[in-house]
Formats: sequence, C-alpha cells, structure tokens
Amino acid sequence: MQDIYTETIDPRIKRTRLLLQQALGKLLSEKDFDRISVQDIAEAATVNRATFYDHYPDKFALLECMVGQRFADLLAKRGVTFDGGCGSALRAIVLGVCDYLAAMPRLECERQIQMEPHLEAAVIAVIRRMLSEGIERHPPSNGVSASILAATLSWAIFGAAKEWIRTPDRSSSDVIADQIMALVTPIFLAATSGAPSQSQPHRD
Repeated sequence: MQDIYTETIDPRIKRTRLLLQQALGKLLSEKDFDRISVQDIAEAATVNRATFYDHYPDKFALLECMVGQRFADLLAKRGVTFDGGCGSALRAIVLGVCDYLAAMPRLECERQIQMEPHLEAAVIAVIRRMLSEGIERHPPSNGVSASILAATLSWAIFGAAKEWIRTPDRSSSDVIADQIMALVTPIFLAATSGAPSQSQPHRD
C-alpha cells in the first residue's frame, strides 16, 4: 500500500506505479487474475520485469495498491473526509465501500478467488487509516485507542458490505448503508462517549 501511504513520491516513481496499476486493470478486463503473470503486466506497462520488481514484490502487492488507490480516489472524488465526530461522514465512507464493491467486476467468480483477500486488505486499510486519523483528533474518552476503534469499525463495515454484495436480490447501497450505520454507530458512540450506548426505552 505504499502508493497511498507515502506522502512524497518522486514523480517518475509515481508515473511508473500508475502505469503498472493501469496495466493490471486493463489485463483484468481481459482475463482472470490467476492467469496474469508479472511478465504480462510489465509488457502491458511497457517496462521490464526488473522495473516491476523495483516497485512491487509480486502481482498481489500491485493488486492491493491498485485497489486501495482506486477506492481512495472514489472517496476523494466524493469529497469524503472524517474528522472523528461526524456521523454523516462515517455514512459516506460506508456508502463508498458498498458502491465500490458493487462496481467490482466478477467479484463473486470462483476463478477470481486469489483476488479476494487482497481486495479486502486494500479497502480495509483505506477505511482504517481514514477513521484512525479522524478519531485521533477526538480521542475516545474511555481509554480505547484510536487504532483499535478504527480497526473494529473498518472490519465491521467491510464485513457487512461484503455480505451484502453476496446477497441475492440485494437492497440498494443507500438502504444497506443505513443498516450498516445502525450496527456500527453504537460501537463508535460507546467508545467516544466513554460509556456503553443505551437503547431507547420501550413505550406503550
């Protein structure tokens, strides 16, 4: 995930990484991931194999960076930011995850099974970093670390969205985003308020 988390990158390095990511994206539209080799990617990017390995240890690392960068770009285009205290911003992240997964081609294809853990790791890393940076601005008052809260929320959000994407005749992303928010908001509030959230009393 160095593409996303490196603050300053030489323009030539950034250009080469972009070429490699674009090459992999193009190849994925033509054949399954398990049939794509490093040589295929290098040739499509018009670089040699040695250049590929200067930037990524293998095609799996490239895949994670490509997915993570595309997801981060989606959130950036939507103007999504999180300062640690805005529920609407948290919902925007949830909706972004749902929309991104829904747009992924052939996500459920068995032959693409190699991709799944890397896709999962890349998206969760982007969510976790965004949440962690926001939460650190308003640290939990009950002693829970920002990193633990961000990890808990990011896994919960992705896990729910992943289950939704596999559901036949699934609801719209707006509907599932509201449902996921109903699940994760109590976790967020329990940590940030310093006490477990209380359910509303029953009224006859």
